[in-house]
Amino acid sequence: MTESGAQSGPTALRIILGGHLRRMRDAAGISRSDAGWEIRSSESKVSRMELGRVGFKERDVRDLLTLYGLDDSEERERLLALAREANNPGWWHRYGDVLPNWFQSYLGLESVAALIRSYELQFVPGLLQTPDYVRAVVQLGRGLTSAEEIERRVNLRISRQEVLTRPAPVRLWAVIDEAALRRPIGGAKTIMMQIDHLIEMSQLPNVTIQVMGFAAGGHAATGGAYSILRFPDADLADVVYIEHLTSALYLDKLEDLDQYTATMEALCVAAPPPNKTRDILADIRRDFDA
Repeated sequence: MTESGAQSGPTALRIILGGHLRRMRDAAGISRSDAGWEIRSSESKVSRMELGRVGFKERDVRDLLTLYGLDDSEERERLLALAREANNPGWWHRYGDVLPNWFQSYLGLESVAALIRSYELQFVPGLLQTPDYVRAVVQLGRGLTSAEEIERRVNLRISRQEVLTRPAPVRLWAVIDEAALRRPIGGAKTIMMQIDHLIEMSQLPNVTIQVMGFAAGGHAATGGAYSILRFPDADLADVVYIEHLTSALYLDKLEDLDQYTATMEALCVAAPPPNKTRDILADIRRDFDA
């Protein structure tokens, strides 16, 4: 992973810098409480910094590097530059008026992921949605929403999809429940166009799609939809992302990762193999066209 805000995004850069600071503090044998005192703050603030959950003041980073005994001027400047980059807004910042704060962290992680594995129960995955499908989804439960706001939400989601077609694209492996494909969100024409798009996207070398059919009966993902993100940088641990109506969970503890990864593996085994996906999608589409 490059250490550039344009390529890495502020969320990833904060986590990378936080990891550096944590390792340096541990190597120096300094407690979080003492580190917090040095930057006129608290132990909890240092903890949040080391986890990449807050922005960095350049002065705080400079003081911590001095406390941790970093004398290498070149390395100091590299880490200070990283702190400056980490405070730069991501491309999605311009959509702040229609973007909840809890989702911005996900966009930062999504933009730098090497692999995203997802299971979707109610909707087609966001990275695979057509503009008309997005438009129908964003209007659900929103009552009277202005046309301008709807289009901004559509543009935001379509902009996210560039991670699939950029020069070094993310690899997406999506298991979609049949229920999501048979729910005519936006009407029959919209869902048929959406299925056509899934067939097209499944031909990309970095996109794998499986359909969890009704015939499979029950399956391992009893908790609902979720995603697992994996990153190319060792400082970024895998993250399980679970979205709720007004918030989201970000899980990175090993026991959680193991459980959700095992469940995802079970889903992939239970669903028909990817080489059957286009035929399955075509059959579902024909039912709408009948």
